[in-house]
Amino acid sequence: RLARADGARTAVLVGVLLVSTLTDANICPLLVSLRVFGAIGDGAGAQQINRKEQLREVLVTANVFNRPAGDAANELKQKLAGVALPPGYRFSMGGSSKDIEETLFFASQALALAVVFIYLILASQFGSFLQPVAIMTSLPLSLIGVVLALLAARSTLNIFSVIGFIMLMGLVTKNAILLIDFVNQSRREGLPRTAAVLRAGTVRLRPILMTTLAMIFGMFPLALGLGEGGEQRAPMGQAVIGGVITSSLLTLIVVPVIYTYLDDLTGWLKRFGKLAAPTQDTAKAP
Repeated sequence: RLARADGARTAVLVGVLLVSTLTDANICPLLVSLRVFGAIGDGAGAQQINRKEQLREVLVTANVFNRPAGDAANELKQKLAGVALPPGYRFSMGGSSKDIEETLFFASQALALAVVFIYLILASQFGSFLQPVAIMTSLPLSLIGVVLALLAARSTLNIFSVIGFIMLMGLVTKNAILLIDFVNQSRREGLPRTAAVLRAGTVRLRPILMTTLAMIFGMFPLALGLGEGGEQRAPMGQAVIGGVITSSLLTLIVVPVIYTYLDDLTGWLKRFGKLAAPTQDTAKAP
């Protein structure tokens, strides 16, 4: 083993002898100089080789200032897509950008499961497959308020705002359940459909406004971002407030309209089923 000082001298490295598989007349291995295998000279190289998943890796890190990390990662991906790399090389994003992608993926799964479970519970409670559809039309209406609230507060769509939207799945359906359940109850009492819908909107308006205002004022301190680390949790309160406001206002208009259309569809399907059913010949032979 060479001394540390000799390891950096080209003249010494050239004179290093290696044992080969060839032998001389005395069956002794021949010594071959290191210069036979390549040129030796000064150059720049990596002091340390890092590996990840059995591949060599060059790690480049950076921090984001006054910009969302997700937006910066998306812009970086677009620029890297136009860079031509030699064969065997590739870019791989990691760190916070990878964590954001994984978190949003799992949050979308939770959101999809929430919608499925809400539909199953409503279908079992109402005994219908179409009435829950009218109730769940309030879910996309809340998304309008979420987007408007985040834009007004100059916030971003992050994990906290996604959690707030998942919370809205159970909150906004409550108002639609109050309306549809009261409509069904009034129709069982003998009221026509139009009169039952108008009565439900009038009677249920007060409890809907009470619960909506209670949720808004309860989330207001969280939306202001007060306290240490409040700026990070503020998008959740902003998303809930915006979604509750728009869903409460639009539910009183959109849900009854969708209910009437689905009720007409239910009646048409029942009539079509009766017409399509085979009739039995009950005539007796003389």
